[in-house]
Amino acid sequence: MEKYVPDIYQKSIYTINYENLKNNGIKCLLFDLDNTLIPSRTTVVNDKTKQLITDLKKDFKVILFSNAGETRVKKIANELEVPYYAWSFKPLSRTFKKVLQDHRYQECEIAIVGDQLYTDIAGGNQVGITTILVNPVSNSDSIFTKLNRYLERKKMHKLYRKGLFTKGKYYE
Repeated sequence: MEKYVPDIYQKSIYTINYENLKNNGIKCLLFDLDNTLIPSRTTVVNDKTKQLITDLKKDFKVILFSNAGETRVKKIANELEVPYYAWSFKPLSRTFKKVLQDHRYQECEIAIVGDQLYTDIAGGNQVGITTILVNPVSNSDSIFTKLNRYLERKKMHKLYRKGLFTKGKYYE
């Protein structure tokens, strides 16, 4: 499988079929923070997202898994009452493996939900966990992410030409 192709592609965190994930043995959800759960330039979690995370915690271990710094990630994690990994350096596998070790999960029991092919999807595919791509919640990105988005658009076009991925054509 192409390392940039997600296992699941959905419009947002709200359209993911979490019941199917649970039925397929997923026990832990890693959520990227910036532009997956909240816009990258805010520290406010909306009520709809708070409720979703609260509901998901009934069936899954929910973990924030972000390349953002400790202060930002910790604040949001505390608000959502979930564990977190800041400075995760996605797509590198080191922090993914740390989650597996720390929480004693097998690769088949974890899914990552994120908005970027080059970090969330490539990193998750590299370690063999389920990867779920969602559209970004905002068009506002950091300078580094803007570069990733440019490269991502080029990669998506190549994947489209190979018949592996079509932006906006959602699947489970």
